[in-house]
Amino acid sequence: MYPFVKRFLDIVFSGLGLICLSPVLLILGGLVKATSPGPVFFAQKRIGLGKTTFTMLKFRTMRIDAPADTPTHLLRNPLAYITKIGAFLRKTSLDELPQLWNILKGDMSLIGPRPALWNQDDLVAWRDHYGANGLRPGLTGLAQIRGRDELPIEVKAAYDGEYCRNLSFGQDCRILWRTVFAVLTGKDVSA
Repeated sequence: MYPFVKRFLDIVFSGLGLICLSPVLLILGGLVKATSPGPVFFAQKRIGLGKTTFTMLKFRTMRIDAPADTPTHLLRNPLAYITKIGAFLRKTSLDELPQLWNILKGDMSLIGPRPALWNQDDLVAWRDHYGANGLRPGLTGLAQIRGRDELPIEVKAAYDGEYCRNLSFGQDCRILWRTVFAVLTGKDVSA
């Protein structure tokens, strides 16, 4: 029963978020466009529900000549590619706001395992091992509140599996609350 309630809540909160935050989205989009050449949004193929692919949106935070489909932390000199507004967007997690559209469309959920890159076969395999590929990926999740960018892939996947086994409204509320705290304090953010 909860998966149906969860999807209903995703639709309501992402729709309200897009409406209420539309001035913020317009301002941030304008800043991205005004401060560096290229598109406002960064669109990237990600792994979704049942290991299908979808296009995830973010505000673009890097120069257009940055290597494609490489996680930032694996770049030789990532700071050379991140724009000034991009550094701010990443630090505050505001670059993630366009994913409200992905949630409204049904590609994502507010809470769930973060969507793997299309080429992150190791993460997908670990999630198979822990039974975590059967849920919509989330804007935030258990792994994000327990270490975010600092966790090894197998640990992230174990947390994703734990989330799936304990799927509940109460767990989602706790994760959402701790995410808000982590974003406001900048805890475990790796720009």
